[in-house]
Amino acid sequence: MSIRVAKLLGPVLILLLAGGSTRADEPVSNPTRTGTLKGVVVDADTKSPIIGASVMVVDTDRGAATSDNGEFRIPELPVGSYSVAVRSVGYGPVTRTDVIIRTGRLTQLDIELPVVVTEFEGVTVLGGYFTESPTEPTGSVSYSGEEVRRAPGSAGDVSRIMFTLPSVAKVNDQVNNLIVRGGSPTENSFYIDNIEIPNINHYPLFGTSGGPISLVNTDFVKNVTFSAGGFSAAYGDRLSSIMNLSFREGNREEIDMQADLNFAGFGLVGEGPINNGRGSWLFSARRSYLDLLVDAIGTGVVPRYSDYQGKLVYDLSPKHQLSFLGILGVDYIKFEREDAIDEGNTTDGWSDGYEYALGTNWRFLWSDHGYSNTSLSYLATQTKANYFESSTGKELVRQDNRDGAAQLRNVNFYRFNERNEIEFGFDVKYELDRFDYYASDYTNYIGDSIPPLIIDDNIESPKAGGFVSYILRPTSRVSATLGLRYDYFEYTQDGAVSPRAALSYRLTDRARLNAAVGIYNQSIPLILLSQQESNRDLNSPRAYHYVLGGEYMLRDDTRMTLEGYYKWYENFPMDIDQPELFIIDEMVYDEYFQYHENLRDDGNARSYGVELTIQRKLKEGIYGLLSGAWFRSQYKDLNGDWRNRAFDNRVILSAEGGYKPNSRWEFSLRWVYAGGAPYTPLDIEASRAINRSVHDQSRVNEARYPAYHSLNLRADRRFNFSGSNMIVYISVWNAYNRENVASYYWNQHERKQDKVLQWSMLPIFGIEFEF
Repeated sequence: MSIRVAKLLGPVLILLLAGGSTRADEPVSNPTRTGTLKGVVVDADTKSPIIGASVMVVDTDRGAATSDNGEFRIPELPVGSYSVAVRSVGYGPVTRTDVIIRTGRLTQLDIELPVVVTEFEGVTVLGGYFTESPTEPTGSVSYSGEEVRRAPGSAGDVSRIMFTLPSVAKVNDQVNNLIVRGGSPTENSFYIDNIEIPNINHYPLFGTSGGPISLVNTDFVKNVTFSAGGFSAAYGDRLSSIMNLSFREGNREEIDMQADLNFAGFGLVGEGPINNGRGSWLFSARRSYLDLLVDAIGTGVVPRYSDYQGKLVYDLSPKHQLSFLGILGVDYIKFEREDAIDEGNTTDGWSDGYEYALGTNWRFLWSDHGYSNTSLSYLATQTKANYFESSTGKELVRQDNRDGAAQLRNVNFYRFNERNEIEFGFDVKYELDRFDYYASDYTNYIGDSIPPLIIDDNIESPKAGGFVSYILRPTSRVSATLGLRYDYFEYTQDGAVSPRAALSYRLTDRARLNAAVGIYNQSIPLILLSQQESNRDLNSPRAYHYVLGGEYMLRDDTRMTLEGYYKWYENFPMDIDQPELFIIDEMVYDEYFQYHENLRDDGNARSYGVELTIQRKLKEGIYGLLSGAWFRSQYKDLNGDWRNRAFDNRVILSAEGGYKPNSRWEFSLRWVYAGGAPYTPLDIEASRAINRSVHDQSRVNEARYPAYHSLNLRADRRFNFSGSNMIVYISVWNAYNRENVASYYWNQHERKQDKVLQWSMLPIFGIEFEF
């Protein structure tokens, strides 16, 4: 049902766009309107403050040196967008673009400098526009908060920003599923400030990481790191990717407010100091009002959602800091039967739910050599729903499910010297899940009659994992990481060892070779395990990652990367009664897992491909990213035949970029092309006979949808008043109105094959006001 939610809320997604930028390095015409830049410079590994680092605003004569606690302050900077360069002896340089100075506002900029081995080998480290990680040298990309805010076509959604990357397949823009290097949407997870949150969306697709609308307010985001493969041993229970989000702190010196208003809804963000600057608070509340418009125009489709999030930070001492995080999303939608029939939909009903996470993190700086982060959290997703067949009124689904977990996570880092470091820790999760689920008898994907499914089960069981990674830098050219992880799930009594390794070798000051290998394990989704007691005996799926790549700096601000990868999967659950299907991919076309009475765990899959990316950071008013990928994603069915997985686009091309002609305007675009995804065509005669969708069992995933492509345009205008700031933006989604097909289905009302289209052209606008 979530794809129908997304189709109805397409304008809502776009209208959550965050806007506003001004051109870097341009003189500002009104120097009386100024703001303040402040921040802290720390060691990227140990998080200890760096004393005496040089902080310079590029193309100006303004700068500062960091104090004994690593802090700096540059007051009375004219409003605009700047790049800031930071240098310190013994560390690699870092340049941060998109540093926005606003009238009367305090801009916080925190910089982490990477350590370099002090030997003279003729290696010159370039300008530092790109982040490097010794533990994850492959498949990793980072975005600043401003890059997240301004991304065209992302709808202010951190997941959709990744759609430009060659590692993310393109299947359906109505949901933000991350389909990474051949993996399904169940194989990804998110971390916010050291707290794992498996799904960060409104109307979440149960058992996956996707949904139609992100509930994360992008104004909170300080930076995002996305790892598409070969990620470190610090992360477990996921097969494909990890997204790490850091939320910024609130203003420690003054109270600031921001109001947002657009067609989708309205929101308010507030922030301010605690105890004379020893801490800060940051809070936002947003609510859609589309339900009010729906009532006014008289349709029976009533989507309504809201979200609330906050962060508190308090320094107990210079070495001890506590932070508190809270996120809540509330969702409701209703489809009236008469409207479903009029629109040709096969189902009607309602869904009501919420998702939240509460947690605290304790950061302890042991010394200049190490630190620890320890978080304690609780998260839950509650979904109540009741859906009916529109043509007959038959009850199809009734559910009252709750997915919850209490979590403890600890990550520690220690540097013995500049050549030897260690990272280690553990995570413990106590699953608290309640499944109250009914699905009526139905004709499945290939026309077989399936009996009703009734699940009434509580699952309370611990998971635990521990990890250690040793980082070695024998020379200034070489860094290597050896990692080991162990995970155990008591419910299935399944334990797994996951060795991992990464290597990076600098050929020249501009060229580098990177490699990573590793084993990754993940538990079967609990909604599947709970269907039969015997499912507890199934082995957990496992993936083997092999990644080899290189990068070359075309300029200080422009990087080209080329990577090849191979992933081998084993132990996937397969249905003996449906041997041609790969059931872990059901969420792509059915939105939930069907009933499977006889499962076995010998399913295999593979994916492999080559990816090319050229990225330019903002300089001279221009930024952009060009990427392309060729890949295959397949599984072996129980008959021994290799078949395409549902997201085997094979070819992906994308272009994203922008231009800032001056300090007031910004123009940007994003274009994405993806080869047609596989699907199983309908058996027309069988579908007509029972007036329901029946797919051709002899042609599972052999047909392909038309190729997907779409152009998104955006323009931002920033106004800086004497004591406030305003951003006005306009965007056009699918600017040339391409009819991208989401799926084919049997229209029960018209008794014929029909199609569901993805988003059509959507012009939108919005306003943000800071005061």
